Amino acid sequence: MSIITVVAFYFILWWLTFFAVLPIGVRTQGENDDVTLGTVSSAPSKPMIWRKMAATTVLSAAILGVVYAAVIYGGLSFEDVPFVPDFD
Repeated sequence: MSIITVVAFYFILWWLTFFAVLPIGVRTQGENDDVTLGTVSSAPSKPMIWRKMAATTVLSAAILGVVYAAVIYGGLSFEDVPFVPDFD
């Protein structure tokens, strides 16, 4: 795996993990009965973005480490990924 492949995979993995982590632990303004004027009640009251970004960074690095180890030591390659067959 080249460094460009690893960086590209980490970038995509980070965003996928970030969107999976975003809704964890969110309480809406409506649930807290503290709706700010001009916002909807479903808006998060304390989104804790920096904490979620840090958790995403650690989690995606761990996932990347497992995938990298599987590619380097386990013999996993792109040929193992099933693709749509050619219907010639």
